[in-house]
Amino acid sequence: MPLNRKAAALGALALAGSVLAGAAPAQAAATPKGDGAKVICKRLPATQARIDKALKRLNGDATVAGSVARLEKRVAEAKAAGHTEVYTFLNDRLDFRKTLVPTLVLRQNDLKAVADWCAKQPSSSAGSK
Repeated sequence: MPLNRKAAALGALALAGSVLAGAAPAQAAATPKGDGAKVICKRLPATQARIDKALKRLNGDATVAGSVARLEKRVAEAKAAGHTEVYTFLNDRLDFRKTLVPTLVLRQNDLKAVADWCAKQPSSSAGSK
């Protein structure tokens, strides 16, 4: 069999296999059996640490990589250099990064309420799965 015909036959076989695989009934995903409170309480310290770390980075000075101040400096330098496209790109990133701060502060406050709730729960029944 010539090489082109072999490749075509293999392609057709692969296509047929993928069509048949797609026709099989989909596996039903497990539905949640609760609100996940137990896992949220378990992961709370790590989640709080992650948010604290992100806020510390974002609120850092111009020497901190990932800070709003550092990105503001880069935006100003791009504008001063006349790099319009770079300025636009960096300024859009800056706008987004500035919106992260209040969002993370809100999550931090929400987690304080969750931590209080978790502390009041018996350790064996801090919610269902």
